[in-house]
Amino acid sequence: MTPVTDVSAAYAAWAGAVTLLTIADGRDDIGVTVSAFCPVSRVPPLVLVSLIAESYPAEALARPDAPAFAVTLLSSAQRVLAGRFAAAGRPGARLMLEDIPHRRGADSGALIPGNGLAAIECATEQRVPAGDHLLVVARVVAVHYLAEDGAPLVRFRGRYVQLAPPPGNGAPETSSPARQTAAISGTPGR
Repeated sequence: MTPVTDVSAAYAAWAGAVTLLTIADGRDDIGVTVSAFCPVSRVPPLVLVSLIAESYPAEALARPDAPAFAVTLLSSAQRVLAGRFAAAGRPGARLMLEDIPHRRGADSGALIPGNGLAAIECATEQRVPAGDHLLVVARVVAVHYLAEDGAPLVRFRGRYVQLAPPPGNGAPETSSPARQTAAISGTPGR
């Protein structure tokens, strides 16, 4: 077995859906592209977000009086938006969303862009320092919207990639029970 000397390259092999995390912080609106987002529990509804510990969003959510925040699951058509919020030295979120339909979340006050796959508002429940990141476990307090269709924005090996459509225009293959199971579970058919 060859030792992995560049763990970043190994981590890049993980395909992740891209989200936009926004916070209404008393001084300014904060926004950051996040690919380390994960649903944790349905009852109670919890999610996990991983932020670079030294970042301003992590600093805001690490405070004892951490503000509520919003997470928008970006669609494949929102690649430019994701890039804006991933750039270093970016201006406040309000300026970055000037030309994009958006509104403020009723529960979080955070800016929420339209046209994503879903948008949720969250309240911080727990913070866990983890190496150079801060893990934030949050309770979902509202689902702002849920799109009826659309493809996710996915990042893989440092690039945004387009997912291949399922076989048969979205219908699972029906040639064998093993193939049906593979389409449902994500395991290869036999």
